[in-house]
Amino acid sequence: QVQLVESGGGLVQTGGSLRLSCAGSRRTFSNVAVGWFRQAPGKEREFVASISASGNMIDYAESAKDRFTISRDNAQNTAYLQMNSLKPADTAGYYCAASNYGRGYRAQNYAYWGQGTQVTVSS
Repeated sequence: QVQLVESGGGLVQTGGSLRLSCAGSRRTFSNVAVGWFRQAPGKEREFVASISASGNMIDYAESAKDRFTISRDNAQNTAYLQMNSLKPADTAGYYCAASNYGRGYRAQNYAYWGQGTQVTVSS
């Protein structure tokens, strides 16, 4: 069992930055891949980025490339999503998730989910 808690969301203006954190439970966090997903009202959940358990393999959605950076610090049992140059289209609930089966864009591969943190980008 992996418990995840997101933090760092908030209200920011277009072009601003936020860093989301995903704190995981001890002992197991370093063994799982972590993904970030987001869901806006009325829209399907979509993949944002993922990182392998060791941190040496990373994937991004096209919408996140060049603006977002995923990272992790296994010593702190925490993963991060640095978001720069934010746009109103980035407004959504952001969720981190953990997978025992490697990183990737498929939400079905992730068995553990946090409660989410809201990101709102004003125009």
